[in-house]
Amino acid sequence: MGRRLFAVAAMLLAFGSPMRASDQWLPVREVSLELRTGSPLDFSSFLPNGTIDADRRMVAGANGRLAFASSPEKPERMLCASLAWSPASGGFPDHETADRYARQLAMHGYNLSRLHFVDASLMFGRDRDFDYDPETLDRIHYLLAALKRNGIYWMIDGLSSPRGVYGGFDDRWDNGGNLKLDLFVDDRAFEHWKRMQETILARVNPYTGVAPIRDDALAVVILANENGMEFDTVVHDRPGKAPYDPLLAKPFNNWLAKRYGSTEALAKAWPDLRSDEMIEARSVELPADRYGDSARLRDLQAFFIETERATTARMSEVLRGLGYRGLISNYNNWPTVQASLSRRDLEAVTMNTYHDWVSGYAPGSKTTQASSIADGVNYIRMIAAARWLGRPFVVSEYDHLFWNRYRYEAGLAMPAYAALQGWDALCRHGHGPIVLTYGEPFAHKKAMLPYAIALDPVARAGETLAALLYRRGDVATSDVTVPFAVRGEEDLSDDMQAREPEHLTDLALIGRIGLEDGKDLGKTPAVLQPRQQSSEALLESLRQGGALPRDNGTNIDAGIYQSSTGEIVLNRFAGQLRVATTATEAAAFSSLRAPIDLGVLRIEGADGNGLVAVSALDGEASLSKSRRFLLIFATDAQNTGMTFRDTEEKVIEDFGRLPVLIREGYVDISMDRSVPSWSVSPVGLDGTAHAPVLKGKGAVAFRLSNDVPSGPTTYFLLELQ
Repeated sequence: MGRRLFAVAAMLLAFGSPMRASDQWLPVREVSLELRTGSPLDFSSFLPNGTIDADRRMVAGANGRLAFASSPEKPERMLCASLAWSPASGGFPDHETADRYARQLAMHGYNLSRLHFVDASLMFGRDRDFDYDPETLDRIHYLLAALKRNGIYWMIDGLSSPRGVYGGFDDRWDNGGNLKLDLFVDDRAFEHWKRMQETILARVNPYTGVAPIRDDALAVVILANENGMEFDTVVHDRPGKAPYDPLLAKPFNNWLAKRYGSTEALAKAWPDLRSDEMIEARSVELPADRYGDSARLRDLQAFFIETERATTARMSEVLRGLGYRGLISNYNNWPTVQASLSRRDLEAVTMNTYHDWVSGYAPGSKTTQASSIADGVNYIRMIAAARWLGRPFVVSEYDHLFWNRYRYEAGLAMPAYAALQGWDALCRHGHGPIVLTYGEPFAHKKAMLPYAIALDPVARAGETLAALLYRRGDVATSDVTVPFAVRGEEDLSDDMQAREPEHLTDLALIGRIGLEDGKDLGKTPAVLQPRQQSSEALLESLRQGGALPRDNGTNIDAGIYQSSTGEIVLNRFAGQLRVATTATEAAAFSSLRAPIDLGVLRIEGADGNGLVAVSALDGEASLSKSRRFLLIFATDAQNTGMTFRDTEEKVIEDFGRLPVLIREGYVDISMDRSVPSWSVSPVGLDGTAHAPVLKGKGAVAFRLSNDVPSGPTTYFLLELQ
């Protein structure tokens, strides 16, 4: 209790009087956003994508890391472009646009793509099952070929829409349809899914000459997106409706009969079993409340685990039979103990996670306007604890969503901690990570929206930084690993929502964490079952054993966490995240009561919250030796005419329209460099380097404003002579 009171008091002190940010908003001037070869935002020279062939097929290499088949001992980090198009966001591009788009993705540093809701796009406006729109199918095939030519691998859902490819539905991107749950208990639904794979993934692509499922470019198949049985029932929950679908009753009763054998045996295990419920009559009811802990719920979890693992094996057999050699994953969200046990046998673990999730685009939709740093980036920690060590781990979706004013944090926090954890792929979710131009005539591209990161200069700045911190490898992977021991079904409790405790997942801010079979654990410090240890005790054990430096600055009571590498420091109560590496130094801050000294970069002051980063761009890739640097300064962005129902801007009334507005701001910075001369040039959102706005000699120190003659921007080029 004492620690909690201290934390609350410190949080109020840190966030009670935020920095005074400008109330001026500057309209973005760029229309075309296509990068030119050699621009400061063209990373293809130092992040080249190679030819995709049999030698460079993605496999689970040494220590379960993603690697090329010809070099399994060398891990490869994959920066993923989410391609979740729908008619509202423009759909799949024509051939000429696909070529331009794929090339631009490679220039931005992407080497993996995720195709999401392909099934919905193929069936849009179609009345008959499996009657795919021929033009959409052609465009998908051509895009896959264009991506492959640019060295960009594919990750594809075997099923995204709960409508599957049944004809006659117009709600394919919504929660209508029950196919995801039916798959587990209805052979007809399974056959529908199987035929989908045969007619979509196993159909020969005329532009590559091979079916996608047998193509070396297909790295990961997620059998069905967000397909856990418990999660699916939550998605379909409605007031006045029973929490669990009646179609589960018969298979659950059959499972109980196999496990207990008789009603008498079941009654001993379930204190709440009624006299009219009998296994023999298959009349045992499903839980009436998913939030009321009970033995009935515990057994339902065990039933889900057994059913989900068996269904994954059955679905995987279908793909292998069609010639697929890549990695297979499933159940890519829901970080509960039950879901983690269902993922136990997967070849690769994929997970989705969000901070300040937004439910939709309708007036009245809400956000909390909360900082992710304030809760110790819990959305990152919760999926870190769902990872199974020793196999590839892919973040298939993440975002710190628009219109949260702290979303600049994601561009530093997620790539930094993903690199620290040694995760294999990172995919920020959206309609697409880039657009070729502002002002496209589609409903979801007329203004910035949640899940539309391509239009948001703040999110785009974060993706640019991710290419450097994560894919380039500026942030190192920790040598410290703390496994979370797993026994099996005995780890379940009566709580259906139970997950790894937050007071232990904070270890992910220091070193690698993940699940591991309890019987395989050696004498290294580990989180054991039951989860009664403290992170303080484990930290001291790591220090005593020499795995963690004695001078590591972590102080949990003070809300300070320093990574084992020394490169990352999170200060919850100050609202700051700092990263200092050889090639990049950066800070995200919601408060700045004193200068931030990162080593080479020093942030002296700012007029509001934001993200500041400096990265070396030339061959040296060293802040202390390089001559050419990319500066990133991100504040906030909104749409023209955007309005809210409240003064705290939590409840949306109208998203407004283009052009995008960037919040005016400045930051005072200096670098521990002294040179004969230096200059700072604004770089447009299209990568164009404009004339210098700052010049100096000797010490490198200046006030950086995003209000420049060429129009507001988040990028600057610093050159030392």
